Amino acid sequence: MPLELCEITSRVKTDPAAFVGECEEKYKKAIYDAARKIADKAGETSVVLLSGPSGSGKTTTALKLERELEKLGIGTHPVSLDDYFLTVDEETSPRNEDGEIDYESPLCLDIPLLNEHIEKIINGEDVQIPKFDFKNQRRSEITSPLKLGKNEIVIFEGIHALNDEITGACGTHGIKLYISARSNFRRNGETFYKGTWTRLTRRIVRDNLFRGANADFTLAIWEGIRRGEKKYISPFRDRADIIINSTHDYEITVLAKHLRDAVKSVPEGIARYDEVCEMMRNLNGFEEIS
Repeated sequence: MPLELCEITSRVKTDPAAFVGECEEKYKKAIYDAARKIADKAGETSVVLLSGPSGSGKTTTALKLERELEKLGIGTHPVSLDDYFLTVDEETSPRNEDGEIDYESPLCLDIPLLNEHIEKIINGEDVQIPKFDFKNQRRSEITSPLKLGKNEIVIFEGIHALNDEITGACGTHGIKLYISARSNFRRNGETFYKGTWTRLTRRIVRDNLFRGANADFTLAIWEGIRRGEKKYISPFRDRADIIINSTHDYEITVLAKHLRDAVKSVPEGIARYDEVCEMMRNLNGFEEIS
């Protein structure tokens, strides 16, 4: 459902705190409704598969689901599929059409180990969850034990969580959840700020503020990320039992300043430079919130 810019501007000028609060409550309700559906099936399944493209809010949603489920008496163990990455190997890692390592491919995951763990978890057995060392691009020797107790579930969160290669191990046991920023912002009946721009905005700001990566880096990898989404993520979204739209009506008004700060030093000619320029022009149409 598109969001109307004139409506957002009016709310921001009138009472920004109330506007933000209402948006947060809407997202909170979506999380609560999802938690209720999961809790209602807790006796039938012990595995939740949470997927979505980059910048969709997967990790945030997994953590909020954990809190809501615990209020409902369901113990929750979030597990990131990123920790099942294989050690990067120049010879065996999958390649994209350009001959470069395809970091978006599900074949970068240790699928046999993941399937084995899912089956064991469903059967109430112990597993040792791996840990991936992103700094050195290899699997760490550290593992974390996991065995589900009564009224407990595990949430596997990652971009490939709904892929057939993974969901097959769950059989009828897995609850599938898909999350993304699905709404476009519209002005005068025309799309003004796309949902994919919202995710790119989130990713640039997050990488810049919290991961020590400048906008140049994020933009350089975004093409590969988008290509991977279309190939490995989007085809499976319609199989989800639960879909959450993570777009917050107010978020661009808050992220605008941080996005400007992050991209002001982006050199002309960098990957997706024209798109960023268009984003920045349209960003001026948003009333900002501190």
